[in-house]
Amino acid sequence: MLNELITQVNDVLWTYVIMVVLICCGLWFTWRMRFVQFRMFGEMVRLLTDASVSTVSGNEKSSGRKRISSFQAFAVSVASRVGTGNLAGVATAIAVGGPGAVFWMWVMALFGAATAFVESTLGQLFKQHAGDFFIGGPAYYISHGMKYCSWKPLRNSGRWMSVLFAILITITFGMANNAMQANTICGAMNQAFGFSSIAVGLVLAAMTLFIVFGGIQRVADVSAVLVPVMAVGYFLLAVYIVISNISILPHVLKVIVDNAFGISQVAGGGIGAVMVNGVKRGLFSNEAGEGSAPNAASTADVTHPVKQGLIQALGVFTDTLLICSCTAFIILISGLYQSPELNGINLTQAALQSEIGDAGPLFIAVAIFLFAFSSIIANYYYGESNIRFMTSSRTVMTVYRIFSGGVMVVFGALITLEFAWNIIDICMALLTACNLVAIIALGKYAFRLLDDYRSQQRKGVRNPQFNRRQLPEIANALDCWE
Repeated sequence: MLNELITQVNDVLWTYVIMVVLICCGLWFTWRMRFVQFRMFGEMVRLLTDASVSTVSGNEKSSGRKRISSFQAFAVSVASRVGTGNLAGVATAIAVGGPGAVFWMWVMALFGAATAFVESTLGQLFKQHAGDFFIGGPAYYISHGMKYCSWKPLRNSGRWMSVLFAILITITFGMANNAMQANTICGAMNQAFGFSSIAVGLVLAAMTLFIVFGGIQRVADVSAVLVPVMAVGYFLLAVYIVISNISILPHVLKVIVDNAFGISQVAGGGIGAVMVNGVKRGLFSNEAGEGSAPNAASTADVTHPVKQGLIQALGVFTDTLLICSCTAFIILISGLYQSPELNGINLTQAALQSEIGDAGPLFIAVAIFLFAFSSIIANYYYGESNIRFMTSSRTVMTVYRIFSGGVMVVFGALITLEFAWNIIDICMALLTACNLVAIIALGKYAFRLLDDYRSQQRKGVRNPQFNRRQLPEIANALDCWE
């Protein structure tokens, strides 16, 4: 009964609220910033590899203190994005909504990248000092920025909205999302090796607790290693499978497009179900507009907020257009998406097995372990940064670490796949709604920062700098950038 009730609430929230607002925001931000995610794609790639992005913010000197580099912040956010959503989420979207769901995931990524730019730029702008590091995210830009909102009803909403967001993201990522990642790892390990779910859950919990008790520096260090390795390895395998089946690729693309517009009816039924599943799983995967990535983006030590905004927009492309597409092509090439008994990670494993033999399930088991494990530790950090927003109590933080890294991981190993997805969906919908209100209200500052960044570039400045005096009306709300 609980599962059915959550499903009904999810249907209403996603069909009539979240999907509509997400699409409208993506289109508005794309138009207002003149297609920034496309025209500045080269700048995104340059920034990711340019040594200048690791310099200290404003005029500060690091004085030997440890700082999170722009690439490490990017790796933490991609670690959260690149996980269950890429392997199990894509499979679930195809199984329920049909191949057309892949098309709407692509659409979400193309326009959602503009939304990701706005929220991560705002995260950088309103970040705070936290000892040797920076900390920030939607809770911080809601708390410090809403008082300057031009819409009067929202000016006094900063405190309660920021606390609400902090609670929602802690539940969504630190709790529900970690349970989902653990559920997927256990399912993959059970199918590939026959391992007991509870045994895998206990080992996973022990590994997670070791890392999360090391703080953000250890989380960033681990993510910076795991993310490139797992992403490149999985991408190369997918390329091999696509090239081996290049003759049927046009048919696969035709099936995706035809199904996206309801030309072919599928299990999910009609264009509405296809769109909802594509948007829902697209958001779970790339997190654009959800308010999660700004928590990682805010930790980066850069000279201008726009830099990390551009890099996080690139993260959306990396996640959905690259890695999610890999999974989608593997499943659609295999033809197994029409098997009603296959769903989630089991569908991905079966599809890979049909293409490369018995090594398929083993490869996916290892891949999902790396993908989902990196997501667990990144998700934990999102909760940590928001717990710190609400309280400085070490006792509360210790309890959260044990609960997020231990209890919820073991809990995820025991629950069903359907129940796990339903919990994620309702938490994600509420979290996204709260963040979208904030970035719509504060987006004007991201627009001004982008104009400033482009203005400096046109003057020949390769490494644009930002100082809070450039936004005098909110300078007192900015803890950094002096």
